[in-house]
Amino acid sequence: MQEITGRKVLVFMVGSFGLIIAVNFLMAYKAVSTFPGLEVENSYVASQTWDAENKAQKALGWTLTHGYDLASQELRLTFADAQGAPVDLASLKVLVGRTTETTDDQTPDFVRIGADYVAHAVLNPGKWMMKIVAHAPDGTLFHQRIDLMVKG
Repeated sequence: MQEITGRKVLVFMVGSFGLIIAVNFLMAYKAVSTFPGLEVENSYVASQTWDAENKAQKALGWTLTHGYDLASQELRLTFADAQGAPVDLASLKVLVGRTTETTDDQTPDFVRIGADYVAHAVLNPGKWMMKIVAHAPDGTLFHQRIDLMVKG
């Protein structure tokens, strides 16, 4: 067995801490470069209208069910009113993406087929989220964020 010298201890310590620092910088870079951004620009301003918007949305009495068919690559949304009848929307915009990065974000075009709103969307297996923004015919805003798990 060789003798442990001060030089060997110094190389070992510098190498170990160098590796730890390099990994920390890599992880910090990845965290910042894949951060999808803010939900709202100014949370204080957004909070000023939240109560009124939430009350108006609850007054609609809508329920939203969703599904994704991997074989046909169809995303399906069904809006129903308090009586269970299909809802006519004045507008519908949906952002589909991963919860941790924006590279896979997409805004599919939905078409009404019967009681459902259907769009073609290629979603790989894993966890996805949908940010749904719809307007009732009277202009009332309906928004919801839904987590979607695609199995494959």
